Amino acid sequence: MTQTMQLLISPSLRHVTVLPAKGFKDFIKVKVGSRRLSYLMVFYSLLLCTFLLRFVFVLTAVDTIDGEQKCSTLGCLGRKIGPRILGRQLESTVPEVIYQVLEEPSDQIEMEAGPETPQTLEEFMAEMKDTKPDAETFAVKLKAMVTLLEQTTRTAKIQEYLYRHVASSGIPKQLHCLDLKLAHEHSINANARLQLPSAELVPALVDNSYFHFVLASDNILAASVVASSLVQNSFRPEKVVLHIITDSKTFSPMQAWFSLHPLTPAIIEVKALHHFDWLTKGKVPVLEAMEKDQKARSQFRGGSSAIVANTTEKPHIIAAKLQALSPKYNSLMNHIRIYLPELFPSLDKVVFLDDDVVVQTDLSSLWDIDMNGKVNGAVETCRGEDKFVMSKRFKSYLNFSHPMISNNFDPNECAWAYGMNIFDLEAWRETNISQAYQYWLEQNLKSDLSLWQLGTLPPGLIAFHGHVHAIDSFWHMLGLGYQDNTSIADAQSAGVIHFNGRAKPWLDIAFPQLRPLWTKYVNFSDKFINSCHIRET
Repeated sequence: MTQTMQLLISPSLRHVTVLPAKGFKDFIKVKVGSRRLSYLMVFYSLLLCTFLLRFVFVLTAVDTIDGEQKCSTLGCLGRKIGPRILGRQLESTVPEVIYQVLEEPSDQIEMEAGPETPQTLEEFMAEMKDTKPDAETFAVKLKAMVTLLEQTTRTAKIQEYLYRHVASSGIPKQLHCLDLKLAHEHSINANARLQLPSAELVPALVDNSYFHFVLASDNILAASVVASSLVQNSFRPEKVVLHIITDSKTFSPMQAWFSLHPLTPAIIEVKALHHFDWLTKGKVPVLEAMEKDQKARSQFRGGSSAIVANTTEKPHIIAAKLQALSPKYNSLMNHIRIYLPELFPSLDKVVFLDDDVVVQTDLSSLWDIDMNGKVNGAVETCRGEDKFVMSKRFKSYLNFSHPMISNNFDPNECAWAYGMNIFDLEAWRETNISQAYQYWLEQNLKSDLSLWQLGTLPPGLIAFHGHVHAIDSFWHMLGLGYQDNTSIADAQSAGVIHFNGRAKPWLDIAFPQLRPLWTKYVNFSDKFINSCHIRET
């Protein structure tokens, strides 16, 4: 049998005693020694009532803000709590006509434009308070203001992209100065005309026990950063061979720079395109296709003016097209990689580097990657935390409204990146990749350049289709030249960072917080750098 208990509380509330009791009445009885306990009970009761009143006030105040009809305090409280107790949702208090107006296409309602349209939220609120319009008029005014602001923002964005395109397409006078001074040095200084590499090191150029890197560039300053960062971060620089390929006009200053700035013990080779006898228009179809492509661009696309004049495409699409109009995308320097097996017939594997990358780690581990018989080791660009950069699939580059593309490729297939690629030349020689590249360039010309966005990556996606081995994204971080969302910490933790985009680190339009990752490999006290006023900031 359960025995009831008696609870005794001392007047000071410091002592509580539990004793056996005879019944329920005795169980709930509290014995006190003085009247002080009564005042304490009153105090706690008032405190509880204050809390409850605040709760009721908050609920009724929210109802008033939501625009509900006037109601008593208890009525509002009932309407607030009642549906929730019954598990029902409150109905929206926004008039349906507002949704109807906002969802209608802009050309189906009378939009007020011009100086009468509010330009800011403050102007809009002031006008609404003065006129006290009905819900439909309110929605029309709101939509007019938002539409105007969207149009203004779009125009400003496109103008920004156009200015960046113009700024990135030209050659900065500082780089032009560097070319001229080095060319002059080449003509007057025998040390600037040294054979690269020296005769005793020439056998290493075809020795597959070395780590061979290829860089195609006509930008001396950019090439110097790639070379310096590669060698400085190598665990075994004496095993590094860097093959630099440039054009005929840049060959002399490029040779002068690396003759006067050796990166020993690494081995540097500098060759010009004209040193490859077979690399002529008659023997290399890509050269002829590039010439036709350049003419077709000017006639069909209408240049940057036609791109900017488009009023339906989103600004980031226009930005991509402007970027693809850059002269570098129609330069042989950018297409030369498709002939790597012919350029280096004695080599089994090379790593190809773009001139807008910075190497931040030892890359010899790339030779240990099992390519599983694939030709191209590349970082895929559809997987990663940065959804803006790492969200590219075939549909991002190829025109799947064209039957030639839609019948041969999957729009959701993951794209990959140029910039830092491992090429297994032995496996490549067993394929028809170079021929496929040429074939699709010709098909694009026949289709009035309608198969893909301008640039060299789209035909590469097609030519290397089925021959790509995905490597870890650590080896290649993209996007530092077209967005500044990348944190310094993330960039510093990548093996290779790539300033792909318009904001190249050697230009004034570079992102200032990212530029030091590149400038750390430039010696600004060098006499050629200093005399051409190339500055760190």
